[in-house]
Amino acid sequence: MINKLYGVLILISLISCTSTEMQERERTSFNDHWLFQKTEDSLAAKKDFIDSNWRQLSLPHDWAIEGPFKPEYNLRTGGLPIFDKAWYRKHFVIDKSKKGSFITLEFDGVMNNSTIYINDKIVYHRPYGYIGFEIDITPYINFGKDNTIAIKVNPEILSARWYPGAGIFRNVWLEIKNPVHVKHWGTYILTPKVTEENAEVSIETKISNKQNLVGNYQIKTTIYDADCLEVASSLSNVEFINNEVNVVQKATINNPKLWDFKTPYLYNAISILYKNEVAIDDYATHFGIRTVEFTREGFFLNGRQEKIKGVCLHNDLGPLGAAVNYRATERQLEIMKAMGVNAIRTSHNPTSPEQLELCDKMGILVQAEAFDCWELGKTENDYHKYWKDWYEEDLRDMIKRDRNHPSVFMWSIGNEVREQKEKDGYKIAKKLVEICHDEDSSRPTTAGFNNLSHAIENGLADEVDLVGANYKPTQYAETMAKHKDWIVYGSETASTVSSRGVYHLPLKEYDKDESLQVNSYDFNAPNWAYPPDVEFHFQDSLTNIIGEFIWTGFDYLGEPTPYGGKDNLTHGNWDTDWPSRSSYFGAVDLAGFPKDRFYLYQSQWTTEPMVHILPHWNWENTGIKNIPVYCYTNCDEAELFVNGKSQGRKAMGVDKTRIPVSFGAWGKRPKYFDSPYRLRWDVSYEPGVIEIVAYKEGKEVKRSVIKTSKEPNKISLMADREVINADGKDVSFITVKIEDENSIFCPLSDNKIEFKITGPATIAAVGNGNAASTEPFQANYRKVFNGLCLLVIKSKKGVPGEVLIEASSEGLKSKIISIKTE
Repeated sequence: MINKLYGVLILISLISCTSTEMQERERTSFNDHWLFQKTEDSLAAKKDFIDSNWRQLSLPHDWAIEGPFKPEYNLRTGGLPIFDKAWYRKHFVIDKSKKGSFITLEFDGVMNNSTIYINDKIVYHRPYGYIGFEIDITPYINFGKDNTIAIKVNPEILSARWYPGAGIFRNVWLEIKNPVHVKHWGTYILTPKVTEENAEVSIETKISNKQNLVGNYQIKTTIYDADCLEVASSLSNVEFINNEVNVVQKATINNPKLWDFKTPYLYNAISILYKNEVAIDDYATHFGIRTVEFTREGFFLNGRQEKIKGVCLHNDLGPLGAAVNYRATERQLEIMKAMGVNAIRTSHNPTSPEQLELCDKMGILVQAEAFDCWELGKTENDYHKYWKDWYEEDLRDMIKRDRNHPSVFMWSIGNEVREQKEKDGYKIAKKLVEICHDEDSSRPTTAGFNNLSHAIENGLADEVDLVGANYKPTQYAETMAKHKDWIVYGSETASTVSSRGVYHLPLKEYDKDESLQVNSYDFNAPNWAYPPDVEFHFQDSLTNIIGEFIWTGFDYLGEPTPYGGKDNLTHGNWDTDWPSRSSYFGAVDLAGFPKDRFYLYQSQWTTEPMVHILPHWNWENTGIKNIPVYCYTNCDEAELFVNGKSQGRKAMGVDKTRIPVSFGAWGKRPKYFDSPYRLRWDVSYEPGVIEIVAYKEGKEVKRSVIKTSKEPNKISLMADREVINADGKDVSFITVKIEDENSIFCPLSDNKIEFKITGPATIAAVGNGNAASTEPFQANYRKVFNGLCLLVIKSKKGVPGEVLIEASSEGLKSKIISIKTE
């Protein structure tokens, strides 16, 4: 096991600090002017194939999110058509002046089983949809003439245990560069020694010269700070051996600014390659300087002990599907940071470059995970079919792509792999760890073990540097005590299930509910799991446990536990649970609206005074008289008022030594909930106003109010941003809220809202967070779910102007707002 200080890293991105010599490498988007068709016609690979009647679109593209929902499409993957054969085609010209250059295409990810043809020639194949790749297309190009690229994509049903999307769902880039150039993902930057006075920087650069072009080569790497001021540089001679060379340069940065949660400072290393003193190639790498240390005493970032307050995030962007969108990814991370999150786990696959770039910029740590399975599969068409031929290349590529990001702080080689139960399962773990250490000596390896006892018995846990325990908080202390050199943490925790705004009273234990929703009192969990409070207890009482990653930050498409059941999830038996089609696990729903559980985590993971009260206060005509009212707060005390009358003042965390007791969805657990992490009052219902007042050191610091609403009367619209970029990609998320005549939120409303857009924007998606709805995500209407729904609009490329958004519904006052694109 490793118990040491780990170094720093970086990120290949767009160049922000430019040089007059940086002229040679051209990197441009290859996303526009594609043609798409679902077809099994193999002739679509041919250059002269007639495609004039095909659909025109821009990438990234996820065809499955377009629907429709159907029961036969399988519950596990969201009831959406994530399988089929489809083709993408594009016609393009490379100018004759570029002849003699090295031409490549970089795909950030194609979901999945992609085969690429250029001008009738098959040039590449890649099964794993989550990993990017670069292909050399130089030999196939007709310079100055029309060229055709055709890509066959053939995802299969049950290729994952969740919704993976389908199609060219990440960005594509065209690069034109000198035949002698820095290789793809060709830099590796480390800071082996960091003090307040200086940081030693090691820059390793791989340079290719396949044509053995003779010349006097040098490479100069200049490091710039965030203000584009030069802070260090290094010049080295380049001598090729077998068409390739690995150059290691050293530099020192004085008074380095450290990358941290609140100050995610980034430097930019620009490498310029010279031939006979003339610049022929350039390569930019962003990086951050920070120290990360994992010890038996805890986790330390820049010498300061921290708990990992992490979430697992799946691949999709809710109503937008799996197609990458920078702003949508940024919004997800903003919401997570507001909850108090400081780390994410890319469950259970390599994530998009955009997410890592944003984590670098926002100060969020990342556990980069490679695989959900190894040789032994979990579904009939998952990665096990390709394991033997591809695992090493896929893992190495992930590490080479991601190892320069300061946000990435550990590599996960797998999640809940079935080899845990195999006597020789350790052999695969050992090989994967060796690959990780070979590609990157600066970060520890880990895995998520749900069968911890088997993983220990069969040697898998002994191979990784950090032992990840999925849903095993009661075994943390025992495992650490028995294994004196191990470091243990919660790689996947809680798995509480809930539906935003749903409160089933009286409180009771149940497996499923006929509503296909789950109580938002945050008690319910599958039989392997537990409410958040249980994990809070063990994280608080065991200070040497380095933290947790909850399952999950956001709801995601597919895997709608507790609905469906094991047989339904595997075989698609929809008799009772259709149309439940997406997850209930998130602290935030699929539309990005926080559930009550968001505030429970916020109460434990943040310090700015906050207070949250639940449930809603519209219980007339239900026959329910006694309402359990809960408060989540990070303050010392809270007092509940009902129509101005105090119901008593209570102190938080009176006895955190008690293990919280709960009932779950299936377990034989007591039918009550007792936790020092929540406050509870049992109140006789009377309509009006309930209010929580929170105190710190005896002084009022925060209030939260809920009022009984009248009948729905009007629509409220709120855009997250009033100005967006007219680039054809930027989006604005507009919250639609139903209110009564006094502008009080109507928490039970389910009105159907219709949208009209005027101006240079289109509807990208609609949603409402209802996990049991088959309304399409791409439409000009949506029903609200418990008072809320979401409209996402996308700008039109190159067309600035004012966009008017109108929302209307029968019986309600309409609302119009405007945003600008520029």
